[in-house]
Amino acid sequence: MTQAMTNEKTILEKLHTLTPQQQQEVIDFIEFLQFKAQKTEITEEEPISAYESAKDLVGCVESGIGDLSYNKKYLESPAKK
Repeated sequence: MTQAMTNEKTILEKLHTLTPQQQQEVIDFIEFLQFKAQKTEITEEEPISAYESAKDLVGCVESGIGDLSYNKKYLESPAKK
């Protein structure tokens, strides 16, 4: 008999000795473990920078100010315009 079959048999034997409420707790715990495993799979993705996530939006809004690299006075005091 394999280890998995032995574990399954042991789990079932112990499960049958529990009250219905305790069995529900076991089910809830199993679902928690499955959720935790899924969350781990999702978070294993390589993190990306704010620029990478918003690069499609760069330059999509026209402010009318123009290129600020040439408008040094605006950069010095944006409130005055």
